[in-house]
Amino acid sequence: MDSVSYIEGREATVGDHCTFGIITVSDRASFQVYEDKGGPAILTFFEDSLMSPATVHYICIPDEQHEIEGTLIRFADELHCDVIVTTGGTGPTQRDVTPEATISVCDKILDGFGEQMRAISLRYVPTAILSRQLGGIRGTTLIFNLPGQPKAIRETIDEIWKAVPYCVDLIGGPYMEMNPDVVSAFRPKNALRS
Repeated sequence: MDSVSYIEGREATVGDHCTFGIITVSDRASFQVYEDKGGPAILTFFEDSLMSPATVHYICIPDEQHEIEGTLIRFADELHCDVIVTTGGTGPTQRDVTPEATISVCDKILDGFGEQMRAISLRYVPTAILSRQLGGIRGTTLIFNLPGQPKAIRETIDEIWKAVPYCVDLIGGPYMEMNPDVVSAFRPKNALRS
């Protein structure tokens, strides 16, 4: 079942309202064998880092490619999420199909997302080379896959998010204002609002 959170934003002076999707992909968490900790870690990042107001849609689903694809399409096309972040299902096992689902629904793949996330994770664990995370665009929605563990999520999202607001600008999304104490979003000078 979907849940929705609202972030009021803090002292945003130029930011627009944003809509985000968080999709946890996990058989065991979706069947409540254990508690999902990945989705809440991403929500905490949004709460800590956003100055713009936002609506956040969240769901936890099993490792089924057709269900992942359908959820990505619904979040992008019906809920009009500006950014969809997935967690889980990016490893080498047979049940790990999040990257395949992401590729199948995207119009463009942004290879830099996967390259950078693996480079970040390699600073901490040699098994980062087993991860198949990637990023892509569907229409005006940016989609990218994060690892499943909360510690690894924050290690990666805190760094890669520096490029996300400008990417969203370039694909026609809202102007996202970030808390520079958490993440300094990069934009060229000519893309800054004052």
